[in-house]
Amino acid sequence: MATKLGIFNKALTQHLGERKLASLAENREPRRVLDDIWNEGLVNACLEAGQWKFAKRTLKLTYNPDVTPAFGHKYAFDKPTDFIRLVGVYSDEFCQTPLLQYQEEAGQWFASLQDIYIEYVSNGASYGNDLSLWPESFADYTAGSAALRASGRIQGNATDKEGLKKDVAQLLKNSLSKDAMAGPTKFLPEGGWASSRRGNQPFGGRTNGNSLLG
Repeated sequence: MATKLGIFNKALTQHLGERKLASLAENREPRRVLDDIWNEGLVNACLEAGQWKFAKRTLKLTYNPDVTPAFGHKYAFDKPTDFIRLVGVYSDEFCQTPLLQYQEEAGQWFASLQDIYIEYVSNGASYGNDLSLWPESFADYTAGSAALRASGRIQGNATDKEGLKKDVAQLLKNSLSKDAMAGPTKFLPEGGWASSRRGNQPFGGRTNGNSLLG
C-alpha cells in the first residue's frame, strides 16, 4: 500500500541519491522541499496525466436551475468539486451511450438534457486521494514526478534532470499501460455502416468483431 512517506523515500533514494527519511516530521531540507511539492498539487498533476481506473468516479448530474444559457444548449451543469479530468459524458445511467452534443465553457458543461451522467478522474478522499487504492506503478510515477520537481530545489543535489525526465516519462508509460489492462474488456462502438448492414438490430448473441479497448 502506498504511503506519503514511502513515496518521499522512493523519490529520495531511487531518483535523487539522498538518504531515506525516518518520518514525515524529520527536520531535513529534502523533507521540507517534498512537503512543499506535495502541497503545491503534485497528486492532482499526476492524476491529470491519465484516466486512472482507481480514481474514476461516476455521477448523475442534474442541471443548475440558476443558470440560463443565452443560446444553444438549454441546460448548464456544474463540475464536481473533486473533478480532475473527464473520462466520458453519457445520456444513460449505465454509461453505454456517449453524449456527443454537449459543450464545455467557463467551468460548466452545457447540454440539451436535464440530466447527464459523467465518468471522471476524481481527487476525492475515497478516490484519487486515497493512497491505499494506488497501484504500485502509479506510486512509482508519483515518486518520480516528486523527484523531478525537487531536483533543482534541494541544495547540493546534482541529479541529471534530463535523465530524470526520461525516467519519469517511462514510469508514466508503464503505469498507463498497467492501468489499461486493469479494467474489463470494452468494444469500440459499432460504426454506422456495419449497423445499417444488419438493419440496426442487436447482435443477437454474436460477438462484436470490433477492436478491443483496454
